Amino acid sequence: MNLNQITVPSIDLNKSIPFYEQLGLKLIVKALPHYARFGCPDGNATFSLHQTDALPKGEDIYVYFECENLDEKVSALKSKGIKFDLDPTDQKWLWREARLKDLDGNQLILFYGGENRLNPPWRVE
Repeated sequence: MNLNQITVPSIDLNKSIPFYEQLGLKLIVKALPHYARFGCPDGNATFSLHQTDALPKGEDIYVYFECENLDEKVSALKSKGIKFDLDPTDQKWLWREARLKDLDGNQLILFYGGENRLNPPWRVE
C-alpha cells in the first residue's frame, strides 16, 4: 500500500492555491470552485484541497511535509511573507519541525526527520 494523497478543506480555493504554490507544491488539477490538486516536489504523493462551506472545529488536521533543508526552506518562505507559528525546532521525537497554518487554519508542519522518520530508536520490530 502507498499513500496517494491527503485532502484538506478550504473555504476559497482561489486564495488557497497561490499559498500552496508559494510553499513549493505544483498545481496539477484545477477544477474550480470545488477542487485543486498539487504534486509534491519530491516523491509521488499528492496534496489536494476541496471546497467547503464550513471548516472543521478544533485542531483535527495536521499535514506534514518533509524538507531536507528545513531551515533554508523556512527562511525562504518567510522572505515571501509566509508567517510561521513555530520556527525550526528540534523535537523530543528526533525531528526538526516548523509549524504554520494555511489560510483556512489547517495545521501544516514542515519537518526533517532523516533516518528517524521511519527508524526512530523506539521503532517496533
